This record gives sequence, C-alpha cells and structure tokens, in this order.
Amino acid sequence: LLFHPEASITRAEISVIVWQIQQYVSHIHFGSYTVDILENVPVNPYDPQNFVLEGDRMTYTGEEMETALGVDVSSYQGSVDWEKAAEDGIDFAMIRVGYRGYGQEGKLMEDTAFRDNLQGALDAGLEVGVYFFSQAITEEEAREEADFVLELIEGYDLTYPVVFDWENITYDTARTDGIDSQTLTALADAFCRRVEEAGYQPMIYFNQYLAYLMYDLEGITQWPFWLAEYNETPGFYYTFQMWQYTDAGQVDGIQGEVDLNLRLMPQA
Repeated sequence: LLFHPEASITRAEISVIVWQIQQYVSHIHFGSYTVDILENVPVNPYDPQNFVLEGDRMTYTGEEMETALGVDVSSYQGSVDWEKAAEDGIDFAMIRVGYRGYGQEGKLMEDTAFRDNLQGALDAGLEVGVYFFSQAITEEEAREEADFVLELIEGYDLTYPVVFDWENITYDTARTDGIDSQTLTALADAFCRRVEEAGYQPMIYFNQYLAYLMYDLEGITQWPFWLAEYNETPGFYYTFQMWQYTDAGQVDGIQGEVDLNLRLMPQA
C-alpha cells in the first residue's frame, strides 16, 4: 500500500499500517529472519550508550556493572606470553580444553596448547576459565564431554566459567548436521548440569544465529550466556554475562589476531 499525503486514508488502510507496526515491534528481526519474543527469557539490560570502544578495547561505563577484559585462546594462537598479555591490560583468559571431532567417530581430543595456556595464564595472575568445542549429538555425549573437561581441569584454581561451545560446521559435512532445537538445548543443559554438580560455574557460548534459530533459550535460562557478536554495541535482544565483541584483537604476547571479550558483573 502507498500513502499519498494529498489524499485521504481509509480505515482499512490505517488498520493494515497499525497491524504491520505491531507485528514488527512484537518480534525480533535478525537478518532475514523474524522470530517470536520469548517472554520467559530475561532481556538485554545494558544501555548501548555505556559501551565505549577505544581502539580494540571495550569497556562499559554504567555504574551498576563491573567489567573485565579477556581473551579466549586455543592452539591456533601458538605460544602465548601470558605475562605480556597481563601487562597489556588483559584480566582473564578463556582456554580451550579440547574438542570433539565433527566426523562420524566424534573422537574427543585435548587441545595441544591447553596445559601450557592454563598454567601460563594462572602464573601471570589472570582469572581463568575454560571452554570445550562440542559436536555432541546425544545427552550422553554431552555428559561425556563435561567429564572429559572436568578430569583435565582437576586441581587447577579456576575462577571463571566452564563453557559449552557447540557450533555449526559450515565448511564440511558433519555428524551434527540436521540437529534439532530440542536436542541441542538438551545437550547444553546436560553439559552444564554435570559441570555444576562438580562445583564449577557452567556457561553456554553461542552467536545470534544459534541463539535465535537453534536453541530454545527458555530451556537454558538457568545458565549464563557468552555471546559472540562482532559490533561496537551488542544488539542481541536477551541478556548475557560475557560478550565476545571482536575476533580481530591485538594483544601483546599473542601472535596475530585474537578474540576479545568483556565480562559484565553486577556491582556488589
């Protein structure tokens, strides 16, 4: 329908316009997708104006939040000089423990740099958490992954979360192709429950595609979220506790580009 200012508008036309506006504001619009708003998932509480980016370093200026700046690394970053990273303003590190292969066998593998990264970050005085790259397809496999992680981190003083990082494989066929929302949500929940039972803080990592179109977020609201969204301000509709805001950070002691993250914690 077209609106011509010099002409009158009918009741039917205004009704259509109002309906279209209501449909737009009552849904989430992500790329070409339109998804329903989930009433039982807490919304993003952060004021976009309080996110301040200087160079590649992000802060949040709202007085209600305490923030920390961190990196997440794996063997892809090579050898890391954690003392230099700490001196360059890095507060915490999220270390990849390992991964499950995306082939049919789905073999569990330890990250070859995990032990050096974990001990190095701890020795440098950083807060440390870990993540596991999952390709689980059953709850049993998700619990197996959690047990794999828990065995490897036993005895270390971790103060940051143990994270379930399930991702789509877009560059090849994978054992996880075609997984449905109910199954994926159950996998994340099973991993997190096992981690919590062991006395650690679980967390779930996702990008907006997974969050809006794959996960049933209402089924995992008891766990904190780590959001990957590469923007100067996060447009994600729901709340999150950690934000991976770039994959192109530069940090002393780390070769090449690295993911940078902002942890947001309510002031005590």
